Amino acid sequence: MEGRARHLAGVVACVLVASGCTSPSPAEEPPPPGAATGSTTTTSPKRSGQVTIALGGDVHFEGVADRLLERPGGLGSIARTLRAADVAMVNLETPVTQRGRRDPKELENAGDRYWFRTRPAALDVLADAGVDVVSVANNHAGDYGATGLQDTLAAGRERGVAMVGAGRGEAAYAPHVVEVGELEVAFLAADMVQREGSSDVWTARPGRLGTASARGSNADALVAAVEAASARDQLAVVYLHWGREYQSCPTQSQRLLARDLADAGADVVVGSHSHVLGGTGWVGDAVVGYGLGNFVWYHDRQAASGVLSVTLDSGGAVGKSWTPARISPDDGRPVPLAGASRARAVADWRDRRRCTGLAGERGQAQADDPAYASTVSRVDADLADRMRRSHRPGCPVPLRELRHLRMTHRDFDGRARTGEMVVHRRWADDVTEVFGRLYDAGFPIARMRLVDDYRADDDLSMAANNTSGFNCRRVAGQTSWSQHAYGEAIDINPVQNPYVRPGSIDPPAGRAYAGVRRDRSAPDRLGVIRAGDLPVTAFARIGWEWGGYWESSKDYQHVAAPRRR
Repeated sequence: MEGRARHLAGVVACVLVASGCTSPSPAEEPPPPGAATGSTTTTSPKRSGQVTIALGGDVHFEGVADRLLERPGGLGSIARTLRAADVAMVNLETPVTQRGRRDPKELENAGDRYWFRTRPAALDVLADAGVDVVSVANNHAGDYGATGLQDTLAAGRERGVAMVGAGRGEAAYAPHVVEVGELEVAFLAADMVQREGSSDVWTARPGRLGTASARGSNADALVAAVEAASARDQLAVVYLHWGREYQSCPTQSQRLLARDLADAGADVVVGSHSHVLGGTGWVGDAVVGYGLGNFVWYHDRQAASGVLSVTLDSGGAVGKSWTPARISPDDGRPVPLAGASRARAVADWRDRRRCTGLAGERGQAQADDPAYASTVSRVDADLADRMRRSHRPGCPVPLRELRHLRMTHRDFDGRARTGEMVVHRRWADDVTEVFGRLYDAGFPIARMRLVDDYRADDDLSMAANNTSGFNCRRVAGQTSWSQHAYGEAIDINPVQNPYVRPGSIDPPAGRAYAGVRRDRSAPDRLGVIRAGDLPVTAFARIGWEWGGYWESSKDYQHVAAPRRR
């Protein structure tokens, strides 16, 4: 056949992490419980010369979703999309066990610890809906320790659902290989989010059962596994547990790992964990999806869901499509959308690519990913001349007390930009560190210029959606100095985060955002700041406060140091 040659048909796959790759002989004993190894499945192609992969997001069977375990055809009509593919895969966000003890999870915040588990019937529900492979590399696989993870892997073998992303040592990175006609597809998985506990179950160690990790240098083992699959002329699909919760824009770490995996030969790189949908596009010849959202879930607070279908041939990915759905509040299953609702959901899914830096066409590169950089400088004569509108005689802070910052930030299209602002020297280093955290997390900033580029007119700067700091001006409608006049306040994405007072909304373009939900679990919208979002928490770490917490009015764009007395 043309394109990739096919090897190892009918042989158990293994991973070239350190040395050679060997296949177990028929005389060898089966692996001990919990010692996951690569495996091979053969199926008939739905279309000659091609293979279609269906990918869904996070799955567990807590709360109302537990009802699905007693219902024939529990996932309903979404199963048609899953079954239409040659192979379907989701992330199983729960151990399948009734044994074990809760892992302490001492590395997680005490008020944000969750433990999930379910019965083997959950795998029957998934298999009946057409799911063939699940990732167990996530921050709940070890909720009930090694015993729970061992039971999970055993249940997968018993129920005929392939599991990837866990095992003993290097075996955690072993792929499940599916032969579809003359094509072979290797499915791999790894967890990229913060460890929740210190036990080995959160990262597989030599001889110890655990999950595959893609954190830090552990990502090298995953990249090596992809390179090994590519060397065997296998198509490679990588499912990652990654991203920041409730944020659809990818972090710097996600973008870099996606690029590394694509360079290693991955054809599809997708993930979940953020609980919201992320953008999908191309990194060279690889399809990358940064967020598949929830799929089977116990509440509908992040209801947007769906199935990403990717078509591959012997040369790699050739196309993708999105089947949108919404999580049912009654039983947690994803219900496909139709008509106008479907069209709006597909348009929203396409728009989410904006902040990712992903290409819209195959063969194009992801936007550059330079490391964050910042500088802090005194206000020299040239800059003082530029600032003659924003600083004038009588201002409460002399120029010598101000500092000029230049900082890397992401724009709304996910591209790295260099912006500038002026703040008080007391806060200069802290502010650059905060914006470094925003950059690494992928939080987008529409633009960042001195207010003097807008004649130091706050209305013009807000209308341009400009993120800015110092401006020697009074509080709107008052005679007292604004905190901006001291260089101790910053306005972030004013259009998406307007200043809302009784009878007025500034800027006027922010009216569309004045009434949007801003609680932590509210739907993610590009550039919008919600309670608990990184701009709020990062500035809180340096002692600054968010105007979205004000009582009489809401200045959602505004973060500032404690008011001067």
